[in-house]
Amino acid sequence: MRILIQQKETGLYFQDVGAWTRNSSEAMDFLSSTAAIDFCVLNKITGVQLVLKFDEQQYDIVLPVLTTKGRKDDEPRKPR
Repeated sequence: MRILIQQKETGLYFQDVGAWTRNSSEAMDFLSSTAAIDFCVLNKITGVQLVLKFDEQQYDIVLPVLTTKGRKDDEPRKPR
């Protein structure tokens, strides 16, 4: 399984800083979903989703990337 970042609107996959590709095989593969989300937060990448890419496309899983705006990293999250 590969863990990729994909732009929601264009369907392009993250390849490198400033570079996106249509070909998922050329996309950067993250070690974990947490690493991919952290990368998006640190680099202020928005409008994306995670794609868990399997050998057989029918098993691919698309997950939203949710970030909380305006919250400082050292502030505790409030219970809902």
